[in-house]
Amino acid sequence: MIGASSALFRLARAGYILAREGVFSIIAPPADLPAVPRMGLSLLKLFERRGTSQRNKGERLSAALNRLGPSYVKMGQFLATRPDVVGPELAEALTSLQDRVPAFGLEAARKAVAEALGKPVEAVFVDFSEPVAAASIAQVHKASFLDANGEVQQVAVKVLRPHIAERFHADLAGFYMVARMVEAIHTPSRRLRPVAVVDTLARSIQLEMDFRLEAAAMSELGENCAKDADFRVPTVHWDKSTKAILTMEWIEGIKLNDMEALKASGHDLKALGETVIQSFLRHALGDGFFHADMHPGNLFLGTDGKLVAVDFGIMGRIGPKEQRFLAEILYGFITRDYRRVSQVHFDAGYVPSNQDIDTFAQALRSIGEPIHGRASSEISMAGLLSQLFEFTELFGMATRTELILLQKTMMVVEGVARMMDNDLNLWNTSEPVVKRWMEQNVGPAAKVKEMAGGLASLGAMSAQLPEMAKRAERLSESFDSMGRDGMRLDAQTVAAIGKAEARESRSGRIALWIIALSLGTIAIRLWS
Repeated sequence: MIGASSALFRLARAGYILAREGVFSIIAPPADLPAVPRMGLSLLKLFERRGTSQRNKGERLSAALNRLGPSYVKMGQFLATRPDVVGPELAEALTSLQDRVPAFGLEAARKAVAEALGKPVEAVFVDFSEPVAAASIAQVHKASFLDANGEVQQVAVKVLRPHIAERFHADLAGFYMVARMVEAIHTPSRRLRPVAVVDTLARSIQLEMDFRLEAAAMSELGENCAKDADFRVPTVHWDKSTKAILTMEWIEGIKLNDMEALKASGHDLKALGETVIQSFLRHALGDGFFHADMHPGNLFLGTDGKLVAVDFGIMGRIGPKEQRFLAEILYGFITRDYRRVSQVHFDAGYVPSNQDIDTFAQALRSIGEPIHGRASSEISMAGLLSQLFEFTELFGMATRTELILLQKTMMVVEGVARMMDNDLNLWNTSEPVVKRWMEQNVGPAAKVKEMAGGLASLGAMSAQLPEMAKRAERLSESFDSMGRDGMRLDAQTVAAIGKAEARESRSGRIALWIIALSLGTIAIRLWS
């Protein structure tokens, strides 16, 4: 259990490091603050390192959060998915945050693998390399083993950092303290539910530190995209994976953040950009399950020409209602039917019923019209999100975390696609996938399917009608009997009721005595 004094000390240290790296002036620009906070910010600037002001926001945030350690890096990455909380501009800066955590060494990793698998590393793998990548929660090693046919299989082994759970638990206590203070002091922030945001972060970290769940996510997405011609995920080796170890297929390919290598490969980068967007939409719309951390470091162009995703620690899941909502609003924006988009928001319950549909449609038009017919390079997604979140507050919309993650992932995906083709247009690229979904789920074929499902349910209900009629007859006879003879209770039931009343009476008397004694004690202390 982390005490309040310990949490305060850790927060004070964090505040000092954030001040040293000049982060506070990023979070709260002086011009936006009242006089007293502006003076406090001026004092904090005295702690800044020399040359800090010459670095951009992303560099300052990365330097500060990496100095603070894995918990803060993860918090930064999480807040990058919540532009509703930190604002689109800061969220965009946090999107570039990359883990720069030193590896914890080969021997420590080998020991962790041996403990997790219950046998020495040499008994499982033919070879086991030095760390090839290190992040806040885990690091990756390249290894190989002989399969049942005697063939060598190249794999990536992800190893959880030692004692990382304890570190996160200690830092989360500080995050909760700040969130509660913000909710208590700053009333407008309650709409964004800061404590609930930390709850979500804590849950996300808890899930991310259990590699069995990441393996399951990888396996599920792999099944969903098995028939995709342009996208796939690595294969999981379940017999060599545990809560702290994840072994998966080694991916040979080019990371999408290596633009020089991508250009040299001769691959059609425009088509690759379209694949990034369309594969994400297929998964989100078709299955309601999508990779929610599709930054270019997690995406590869495989040797087979397919897009390959890795790192499944952050996944998004939406239900049929949200799938339809996403398809309808995208289709409405594509066809410029803003009244329809507005109606979908009201039907889904995302806009309170006391608001006006046409006024909200007018607000949506102000978002959609400026981007039609323009290249992606001319559109600021951060600006669009900023306008959208202004409207959520203006129209009294509550924060929907599942949609925020979806919207943020769309922004990241569009940014990756723009790296491949600077002139790519999000709406035009989305149209084939969205149109196909609408035809299958809203068009005539969907109506026939829905009717067939209704008939099947009606048939199942018809088969149960005789039994339902018998139950109704028995119930009717019971009511008739009670009407003639009154309601009778057997001796056992009467005794049980008596005991319950006695317990309630005793509890009431005890409570009254406790209250009387407490008041007497208070009176004596006041008198003395």
